[in-house]
Amino acid sequence: MRFTAMASVAIVLLASLPAAAQYGRPRGGFGRAPVRSGGGDERPNIIVMLADDMGFSDVGAYGGEILTPNLDNLAKDGLRFTQFYNCGRCCPTRASLLTGLYPHQTGVGHMMTDYGRPGYRGNLNKECVTIAELLSKAGYQTMMAGKWHVTRHTAPEGPKHTWPLQRGFEEFAGTIHGGGSYFDPVTLCRGNQYQRETKGEFYYTDWIAQRASEMIEKASRDEKPFFLYVAFTAPHWPLHAPREVIDRYRGNYATGWDSLREARYRRMKAMGIIRPNWQLSARDPRVGDWESTPWTDWQQRRMEVYAAQVDLLDQGIGRVMEKLRQVGLERNTLVMFLADNGACAEEVSPRWKGLHIPEQTRDGRPVQVGNRPDVTPGPEDTYQSYGMAWANASNTPLRMYKHYAHEGGIATPLIVRWPTVIRDGGEFVRQPGHVIDIMPTCLEVARYRYPKLYEARPITPLEGRSLVPLFEGETREPKVLCWEHEGNRAVRDGKWKIVALKGRPWELYDMEADRSETVNLAEKYPVIVQDLESTYNVWAERCNVLPWRR
Repeated sequence: MRFTAMASVAIVLLASLPAAAQYGRPRGGFGRAPVRSGGGDERPNIIVMLADDMGFSDVGAYGGEILTPNLDNLAKDGLRFTQFYNCGRCCPTRASLLTGLYPHQTGVGHMMTDYGRPGYRGNLNKECVTIAELLSKAGYQTMMAGKWHVTRHTAPEGPKHTWPLQRGFEEFAGTIHGGGSYFDPVTLCRGNQYQRETKGEFYYTDWIAQRASEMIEKASRDEKPFFLYVAFTAPHWPLHAPREVIDRYRGNYATGWDSLREARYRRMKAMGIIRPNWQLSARDPRVGDWESTPWTDWQQRRMEVYAAQVDLLDQGIGRVMEKLRQVGLERNTLVMFLADNGACAEEVSPRWKGLHIPEQTRDGRPVQVGNRPDVTPGPEDTYQSYGMAWANASNTPLRMYKHYAHEGGIATPLIVRWPTVIRDGGEFVRQPGHVIDIMPTCLEVARYRYPKLYEARPITPLEGRSLVPLFEGETREPKVLCWEHEGNRAVRDGKWKIVALKGRPWELYDMEADRSETVNLAEKYPVIVQDLESTYNVWAERCNVLPWRR
């Protein structure tokens, strides 16, 4: 495994700017000369937008039938990565995105429980530093709207040292906890103070987009560039959406999940998202065929609401982009959109209780929790998910889901738009990348080097590498990538990938010939499996990864 801290330094050349020891000229001038409206700082603004529990093929630009014109336009004007990876679940991915490290190195190897082990503390540790912390020192304004979910401290009067304002963000509006009602989300904050929206219409996706737009408006009045992290909860369960948006999809899924998977698979091949020789993975054996499925009206409705949530996510992204245009900063703003994990197969149980599930609606009606076919999902007084069968379709053509290290759990779209640099819109980037690459990308375009010390304490060297060469049409040296979550684990080295479920033996796949992971080559090439397993063991020891025994 390679450390890339020195590589990150090598691409940063010193320049005669303030704090010159920290700044540098970007390689090749980033193509065209950047232009800002006002002020003398030509460095780009940066916006990172994150979807929650969204499948690999849900967006139109990746083969989906859901209406996503704003994301499709971003892809038309920018780049689509076809082999980009996250960490398979929300908290670990967010920790990696913010720090450029593997999640276990940040203390967030699992979720928000403290297991008393360095890699599994449920909080961002002091050995990591966030994008916001470094870009603040680089002279950027730093803002966040949406879901944080990298701290175990959610009590109103409890510790806040791992909340956004204490980890580098100057402004924050969103939720500290993870998922929750779209009509009444828990842990809703402005800064460090909780608030609750009790009057009028409220929908969390719209609220996040509105807060992000306000932040852009405010930041545009300052000469300094800005970094904005917009972390949506859509389309994570519960299935909540206004009726008028759900009605746009009424009847669209009447032919069932098998038909949907086949249609998406054909489009993805025709569009070039996947190679023609990659097979459509078999339907999950735990899922029946549509013809023998009971309650098909309810099953359709679940997917209709999910589609509406993706639609509303896209509308929110459109609102953010429109604000950029209004303030004249669209051309020199680097925008990156991705998802925190693959589609979610979890079935919400009536027995579920927890912080994120309200007992009643804002107007006092009881919330009906659980995937009950006698309850129509969508309204505020329901709490359901769309389940394994539709998640299987959302991840077309890939195997498995959120939680797992198979491709359906860790593959994500990545759409990148930066008009002053990316000249040929609509192109694909087929080289692998990982969410650990977001931090070094932000640092390179901000002309700031990753330090050895932060506030006089040593920090863990970067694991990721800048994506800027790929924006400019170049290539990067292949890098070995590793994963672990709940005992599900994987290694990818070039075209080879080993992957295993918790407690199960390694499987081996050729990612060039079979990204759908349909032909296990472990018995045919045992030496490759052994070599990659050794790589995994070295990585696990270095990165605080332990065997998962729960």
